[in-house]
Amino acid sequence: MYTTRWCGFCVRAKVLLDSRGLAYEEISLDDDPAFRQTVYEATGGWTVPQILVDDRPIGGYTELWRLDREGRLDELLAA
Repeated sequence: MYTTRWCGFCVRAKVLLDSRGLAYEEISLDDDPAFRQTVYEATGGWTVPQILVDDRPIGGYTELWRLDREGRLDELLAA
């Protein structure tokens, strides 16, 4: 998950994953002055967080929350 310290949605994504007991790797972009270009090249998205499952971008917090709410996050992680 690509994040920055000052991003509220990054915090929410981490809280959701932590509450579900799901491990994740956090890639902090705080010290990258070109972080938007970095995250775009890695994920195709311009904003943070950008979350990947098995190197496949799923989007940001809203997409993660929606997958969890619809019960599809477990299916995605099991695949």
